[in-house]
Amino acid sequence: MASLKKLLSDSVIYGLSSIVGRFLNYLLVPVYTYHISAASGGYGVVTNVYAYTALLAVILTFGMETTFFYYSNREGVDRRRVFCTALGAVGTVAAAFLLLVMLFIGPVSAFMGYSDHPEYIRAMAIVVAIDAFQAILFARLRRDGRPWKFFALKMAFIILSMGLNLFIFLVAPHWSHLPWMSWYDEASNVKYIFYINLFCTAIVTLGFFKELRGFRLSDFNVPLLKQMLKYTWPLLLLGIVGVFNQTADKILLPRLLPGEEGNVQLGIYGACVKIAMLMALITQAFRYAYEPFVFGGQHDKQSKETQAQATKYFVMFTLLAFLAVMCYIDVLQYFIGGDYREALPAVPIVMMAEILMGIYFNLSFWYKLTGQTWWGAVMSAIGCIVLVAINIIFVPKIGYMACAWGGLAGYGVCVLLSYFIGQRKNPVPYPAWTILGYMVLAHVLYALTVVVHPEALWLRLTWNTLLLLVYVAVVLYNERALITPLIKKLKR
Repeated sequence: MASLKKLLSDSVIYGLSSIVGRFLNYLLVPVYTYHISAASGGYGVVTNVYAYTALLAVILTFGMETTFFYYSNREGVDRRRVFCTALGAVGTVAAAFLLLVMLFIGPVSAFMGYSDHPEYIRAMAIVVAIDAFQAILFARLRRDGRPWKFFALKMAFIILSMGLNLFIFLVAPHWSHLPWMSWYDEASNVKYIFYINLFCTAIVTLGFFKELRGFRLSDFNVPLLKQMLKYTWPLLLLGIVGVFNQTADKILLPRLLPGEEGNVQLGIYGACVKIAMLMALITQAFRYAYEPFVFGGQHDKQSKETQAQATKYFVMFTLLAFLAVMCYIDVLQYFIGGDYREALPAVPIVMMAEILMGIYFNLSFWYKLTGQTWWGAVMSAIGCIVLVAINIIFVPKIGYMACAWGGLAGYGVCVLLSYFIGQRKNPVPYPAWTILGYMVLAHVLYALTVVVHPEALWLRLTWNTLLLLVYVAVVLYNERALITPLIKKLKR
């Protein structure tokens, strides 16, 4: 119970940086979608470039975050040497990547479809290189149990980014006549989005002054690096496949539809998917706390029981978030511009795909803790093949809806493979039937929001709220053994 309390407290702090921070960042989505028309394809360009960025970030960190945690918690290992080796390796790879992109910016921009705008690619290449370097620095904060500094740096980026974006989109157009605003061009809003990201990312690096002072080149250990690379290369494959599962649709869609139609549909789909990203926030916050927690307690005899219970609670709360979004989608739709809302039917599908991705992450520790990380690469590759196949076959026929179904199918396959193989290799007593029961209940209640759909908005919201309360009541009743003691403590 003490371990779960520690996990919960860290999750709250990391969640503040992840959920609150990214929520504030998501407030930029209406700014973008109300000021960049869907027909222009501009928001599709932003979505596409950021998809490439996410994929490149995984390649440049090559699983070293997880490897860093694994080796930092091994007995007899010098933690300082592990940090310097991990940071030196990632920093070297990031610098080499950046140099190559700058040398071959023309061909790289043409390959990505932005030969007329190499400045987009140049800016984002610098961002992804810095992000990769920062990943190990943020990992050290997590390892050392310093969630508040983690929170402060994440929030600094978000607040600065929001301020500059709001200035560009809401203030600058009205001040463009002023002499000192002669640099501003409203047609360059997409470029400004990337430049703001670059500026804010660079500023956050300054917050790691103390951690960077602890880096010593003399502590970079080649024999240790060889051991770490042996552990991490399957994680690299796993990470590439995993993030490609998340970004493949956004990378492939513009290539599978002719002309500007690809960027237009991608912008519409990408905007609506932002509504579903609440699930990604919860999953990320859970992961930040859960990964060092599991590796730090890998020698605890009760760790498997804790993993099983944590997975159940993860599913419970993410299903609650799913129902909350779907019950109030009639209100949440105004989060995005009117000409982007046609993709709203994709939201529940994408949210369920995010839940399955979170479950897959929870199930992944059997091969991480046993050192059989290549299993993760194999299973994720199979899921990726399913996702890509569905996109290639069906995007030309049904457009962006194929992207949503492809993600759901891909993660569904990964969950099934990881569960059944993991129970043979390193069994964990997951309450599978309880978890399945909660999923069935949530889907039945969601179906009732669709089938029973009163014309009046207030009636729909009232009905949907009652359904949401049914789910909460069932959870509270089933989990009363855990909740009752907490209520008694609050009454004292």
